[in-house]
Amino acid sequence: MATLSEMAADNLALLREKKPLIHNITNYVVMNYTANALLAMGASPVMAHAQNEVEDMVSFAGALVLNIGTLTDDWIASMVKAGIKASALQTPIILDPVGSGATPLRTQSAKRIIDQTKISVIRGNASEILSLRHADSKTKGVDSVHSVDEAADTARILAEELQTTLAITGPVDLITDGQRVVRVSNGHPLMGYVTGTGCTATTAIGAFLAVDSDPVSATATALAFFGLAGEVAGQSASAPGSFMIQMLDALYTITPDELRKGCKIEAE
Repeated sequence: MATLSEMAADNLALLREKKPLIHNITNYVVMNYTANALLAMGASPVMAHAQNEVEDMVSFAGALVLNIGTLTDDWIASMVKAGIKASALQTPIILDPVGSGATPLRTQSAKRIIDQTKISVIRGNASEILSLRHADSKTKGVDSVHSVDEAADTARILAEELQTTLAITGPVDLITDGQRVVRVSNGHPLMGYVTGTGCTATTAIGAFLAVDSDPVSATATALAFFGLAGEVAGQSASAPGSFMIQMLDALYTITPDELRKGCKIEAE
């Protein structure tokens, strides 16, 4: 059986070979950067949120990425509509519940999408993940006020209840489907100084889901790849502006073999 490091290399090679279309309904803040990141890693991005085309668009996609960073009523409706269509087609869906727990709109919107669609992966920081279960969990804006370890037990329970895979990202990422638990240690401190890094990690998971049918391995290998890109970028960038550009270059230049060797993935 292949190790997760070997699977990471295989997934990256397959992604660049197949170039799957990744349908994003995401936020204004990150739209350009996440599209460029998907192109750099080898996928084909489309950013389409109009209600009268999302069902058609998701029909062509290898994965659907839903991100609630800049919500409006119309965008929520589009996410639900696209999600229902993707669920019917068995197209993988990844949800990024940006700021869930900070306001009722965000928390309720995330829960509505989860209730009405079949989500393959939910990626968030610890506070966002906790808010999906505990009504008294509050985030500080879109930044986490909880640690990954604080949310680990809840994540296992919640993953089983929702029958989905949860990815809690932080200094060490935790991925669980309620049974399996995987931790990923790749990353760089400057990733926290570039807006939308988490959102871009979500799109990377979407891209890997398009070529790997196992949500746990797809998520773990995608986060290892994205974290390794941060490490590579940090070797030549000393500040956030240059780091952001170097991240795109690293997503493009890292080879499958380099990913296999550089993975820091541990299954518990």
